[in-house]
Amino acid sequence: MIEVRSLRKAFRVPVREAGLFAALGSVFRRRYRTVVAVDDVSLSIERGERVGFLGPNGAGKTTTLKMLAGLLHPTSGTLTVDGHEPSRREPDYLRKIMLVLGQKQQLLWDLPPTDTFDLNAAIFDVPRDQYVRTRDELVELLDLGDVVKKPTRQLSLGERMKCELVAALIHRPKVLFLDEPTLGLDVTMQATLRTFVRRYNEQEGATLLLTSHYMEDVAALCPRVIVVDRGRVTYDGSREELARQVRPVKRVTLRLARAATAEEVEGALGEGVRVVTHDAAELGVEVDRANVGECVSRALSRLPVTDISVEDPPLEEIMRELFRETSAARLEADADATARVDADAEGAPDSGEDA
Repeated sequence: MIEVRSLRKAFRVPVREAGLFAALGSVFRRRYRTVVAVDDVSLSIERGERVGFLGPNGAGKTTTLKMLAGLLHPTSGTLTVDGHEPSRREPDYLRKIMLVLGQKQQLLWDLPPTDTFDLNAAIFDVPRDQYVRTRDELVELLDLGDVVKKPTRQLSLGERMKCELVAALIHRPKVLFLDEPTLGLDVTMQATLRTFVRRYNEQEGATLLLTSHYMEDVAALCPRVIVVDRGRVTYDGSREELARQVRPVKRVTLRLARAATAEEVEGALGEGVRVVTHDAAELGVEVDRANVGECVSRALSRLPVTDISVEDPPLEEIMRELFRETSAARLEADADATARVDADAEGAPDSGEDA
């Protein structure tokens, strides 16, 4: 469904020093620098897949989504979505996609959301009976009721976000680009939107590309993740494989009949076990994947266990450690590059007759 090859996007950004004289000088002579937001990105997404597109702030996630939606033209490289070139903005292509940005809205501020639904149905030329059926189905799935009849300015953030999804899905797109769709929502509303998006994907066979800083969104929706950093893809695969590569451990949560110290638990479970969370009678320990069975056996025989669970470390911790590793590698590479430049400068001939 989505094919991207060697995608690159660079922006020419004006720069100047602070102050009045610098501002006046920039009127007559403006200086620019080139900022590379996306650098040699390649990926392939099959029809119906749900993929998380992750990375730190400024990694190039939103820029990539905007190029896939046709809002930005790539500097170089190729990309196609269901055989279409997004930058051409063909009507047939626009009917197949939707883009929801958590920081933007399409709802008309002083009018009820139902008016925006009617407008979008007209823009996409949706037959009246199909539009009414789709609208009513989406409103029911999201439990909106009479909310769609109130002016948008009177709605809460969660209600507006749900109405944004209805407006974006009126034409039943086959490709969903979601950029921070649960931004600012409470836990209950986040869970509601996740359930809705997953149900739509399963019912319509839609392809989903999701960016989010809430790892619960990714864990609930996306079996596959693509990680980008500084515009480049650093990982593409399953969540489980990412966890194995970054944190080759399992998190064992123990609930005990009585309070216990971290030292007591580590002593009972043996070497290679580390307590990472401790709250009286509930502890979380990390153990190598190969030793999980032995750790559980020792816990059940040596400690007053009332409940036990084994799972991968939280995705937030995995991503935090991954970004820390890539940041350290980047700093090391920058330091090496600086050292090479200094060495070249020292070996260069002096100016003058010797040169």
